Amino acid sequence: MGNPTQFHQIIMNLCTNAAHAMEENGGLLKVVLEDLRFEKNETIQRQILKPGDYIKLIISDTGTGISPDVIGSIFDPYYTNKKPGEGTGLGLALVHSIVEKYGGIIEVSSELGQGSVFSIYLPTTKMNQPSQPYIKEDLPIGSERILFIDDEAAIAKIGAQHLEKLGYSVTILTSSSKALNRFQSNAYAFDLVLTDMTMPGLSGDKLTVELMKIRQDIPVIVCTGYSKRISVQTASKIGIKALLYKPVDRTELAKTVRKILDEAKSENQG
Repeated sequence: MGNPTQFHQIIMNLCTNAAHAMEENGGLLKVVLEDLRFEKNETIQRQILKPGDYIKLIISDTGTGISPDVIGSIFDPYYTNKKPGEGTGLGLALVHSIVEKYGGIIEVSSELGQGSVFSIYLPTTKMNQPSQPYIKEDLPIGSERILFIDDEAAIAKIGAQHLEKLGYSVTILTSSSKALNRFQSNAYAFDLVLTDMTMPGLSGDKLTVELMKIRQDIPVIVCTGYSKRISVQTASKIGIKALLYKPVDRTELAKTVRKILDEAKSENQG
């Protein structure tokens, strides 16, 4: 009964990390799904799983492994061992958050030079979700120019594709410092900036501050996977017009972008 987009995020984040761990010497990536039933409370990673039916998702690799010194910190949103250009490494924190939301548990075992194994336990349900007839939703469209910034190229590409289908002209950049330089060269080439929050170099909030030093009226939307990283209140104080929480729904993206652009037009006319 979970959100398919979030389950997709779990698999993609863990498989991407596994691929990075095997990048130098190759290796074997395994994805296994199995049914489990616990007749009594089971303790996993010092957490208790209640009796019942579960699915167990196992994603393992034969890569570099995780050092015992850092394995306890890998689910921390502020921890990363990624190099510049490889992303923030925040995927594990997002995975952990999604698993906990569904009442599950994630455990990891690893040995340096041998690889890592991530095991996710999720409670199952016998409830059948009633089928709903597909109703095509008319999303708001536009023709404005948007600067889309995310150090994860795949995320930036998907977001840009959604917006381009709605008529917008989208420029993608995967570096916040390059985005700032691009904006400095022509601040009025864009009608809106949509940026990720956590990136190497300038984070989304700091980038917003720098953009507004150049052009105070530029509307900025920030995407984040972690509500604790920045609140609506702190975002508002900086001048950020809206926060979108990852994974961003296509409908929410379309409606938020249109709303912020319309508000900006109204303020300029006023």
